[in-house]
Amino acid sequence: MTPASLKKCALLLSSAIGLAGCAHAGQQPDQPELGLRVREAVPVDGLRFRDADGDGRLSPYEDWRLSPADRAADLAGRMTQAEKVGTLMHSTMPGRDGQLGRALSYDLDELGTLVNDKHVTSFITRLTLAPAQLAEQNNAAQEVAAAGRLGVPLTLSTDPRNHFSYVLGAAEAGTGTTQWPELLGFAALRDPALVREFGEIARREYRALGIHMALSPQLDLLTEPRWPRGSGTFGSSAELGSELGGAYVEAFQGSDQGLQSDGVMTVVKHWVGYGAQPEGFEAHNYYGRFAEPGDYLDQHIAAFEGALQAKSAGIMPAYPILRETQLNGETLEPVGPGFSAQLLKGLLRGDLGYEGIILSDWAITRDCNERCMNPTDAEPQRAPDIATPWGVEDLTVRQRYVKGLNAGIDQFGGTDDVGPLLEALEAGEVDTARLDQSVIRVMVPKFQLGLFENPYVDPAAATAAIGRESDIAKADRLQRESQVLLRNEDGVLPFGQGQKVWLHGMDAAAASAAGLQVVDDVAEADFAIVRADTPSQMLHPNHFFGSRYKEGRLNFEPGDPAYDALARANEAQVPTMLAIFLDRPAVLSEVLPMTDVILANFGASDAAVLDVALGRAQAHGRLPFELPRSMEAVREQDPAAPDDSTNPLYPFGSGL
Repeated sequence: MTPASLKKCALLLSSAIGLAGCAHAGQQPDQPELGLRVREAVPVDGLRFRDADGDGRLSPYEDWRLSPADRAADLAGRMTQAEKVGTLMHSTMPGRDGQLGRALSYDLDELGTLVNDKHVTSFITRLTLAPAQLAEQNNAAQEVAAAGRLGVPLTLSTDPRNHFSYVLGAAEAGTGTTQWPELLGFAALRDPALVREFGEIARREYRALGIHMALSPQLDLLTEPRWPRGSGTFGSSAELGSELGGAYVEAFQGSDQGLQSDGVMTVVKHWVGYGAQPEGFEAHNYYGRFAEPGDYLDQHIAAFEGALQAKSAGIMPAYPILRETQLNGETLEPVGPGFSAQLLKGLLRGDLGYEGIILSDWAITRDCNERCMNPTDAEPQRAPDIATPWGVEDLTVRQRYVKGLNAGIDQFGGTDDVGPLLEALEAGEVDTARLDQSVIRVMVPKFQLGLFENPYVDPAAATAAIGRESDIAKADRLQRESQVLLRNEDGVLPFGQGQKVWLHGMDAAAASAAGLQVVDDVAEADFAIVRADTPSQMLHPNHFFGSRYKEGRLNFEPGDPAYDALARANEAQVPTMLAIFLDRPAVLSEVLPMTDVILANFGASDAAVLDVALGRAQAHGRLPFELPRSMEAVREQDPAAPDDSTNPLYPFGSGL
């Protein structure tokens, strides 16, 4: 690709990513702060520029007076084929003695190999250290990158880390960051302003840590109640998901017009139809590799409208093959969306005009071995066996790269296997202009975020910026207000201050701190509180994610600890509250007669639950999905259709 065509390509991308232009003629631009830990500055016209390539001269890509589009085009023109291929990889920051990058520190030697030999400069971080420590680790990693041939800074991404859920390889847990309800909690409150409030705080926390990309929000529709990833969504309504998703993107990126210099890139996911998985089986697993959005595909697409209008800098295709589904009158090719030209190049880029980064979900180019497909007790699936090449299992890794790139992928997540794509490029199987297009798309946000000037953060400032008292107060308030009061027989709530309480599933210290007297004998209690999650089963314990995600039934049965606790309190004729974390839509019919109060939450501390129970705070939430009446009704509903079970016990929007 010629320099002129590279520049033209970059300019076509600029409007979609919300890029800033050059300074007005005649104005002296403001000198940005430069991070000069590895390379020196180049003085020009009374200004200073980081000498990223160390040649002592000012190259266009080093000139912060130029637009990010111009700079990205110049940089792409200077890169070798190997450097371009490395740019298309989004790997995992290597951890020292950890699993999937989760460790106490980065392995900087291994990182040096990835940066200098494989030329990878985009990574997910899975460290969960104290703020100052994580900032120091990210600074050390940026120093490794700054010493590279062209001095390309790292883009560091993360799965959500400000909520309650944690699943290795899919959702993180922060240390020191504010803790908010899951996105379902925001859907329960139905207020975009609260999403923006959260997003602005989380954005500040991410940037203070040296994190630049949020692999969120999750805009899948929760239409199959057994699906285990629903807590990370805005529920079952496409209209609500679109509105709140747009607010999320605006807040994280810093504007409704795309990514700003102090923003965090959002990668909205998962495009598209992910929530419509039969039996709720998860598409990280071989047995869950199909979804059936069918006649409801339009609704699953509509949930992304707000985020696309807000110019999300990234979007992530889903895992599952969309079985028996048509788009524009044509049956979709039976491949995962990351390999679907119909869903990416046709619908997303063509019909919807999307020009940001398309980042594949993790491991779609890897081979699914026997442990991946059919793990056993003797040979369970391990982290190295994770692979999700659904629909293209018969292709080689090299062929998967080519197919994904031609379909519209810009970066491949969870891999740094550069060899097969290099071979394809050298064999002429990849169009160089198409390769350059993706390289520019990946590089533009690095310039927009100011990483080429200064990728470093202040560890002391990170400590000060994260977990501020006022921010914690806002998060705690939403933990309380987002709860949903579903049942309050005879107005038994609020419970009395200072009374005796019998607990199950709740920390006695939290109740004591709230001024209650905790008793061991339920017969002595004035009231009882049973805390529980939605029931589940482990149906596939030998699969890596099957052993981590909840599956199976949603109803309580005798023998479940929470069921037995409710029965015990009911037998003692003690007013009883079920405080349930609706990580999936529960079936409550069996336990309804044993409760006086049902208080649902979407991520709340014991203290937050107790404050509502004692009348110190009010629950304002409404259900962001229906609660089916029975498991029979769950099995009979369409996994793609929102809230379609027969005669639900609690319809969408319920709440006292």
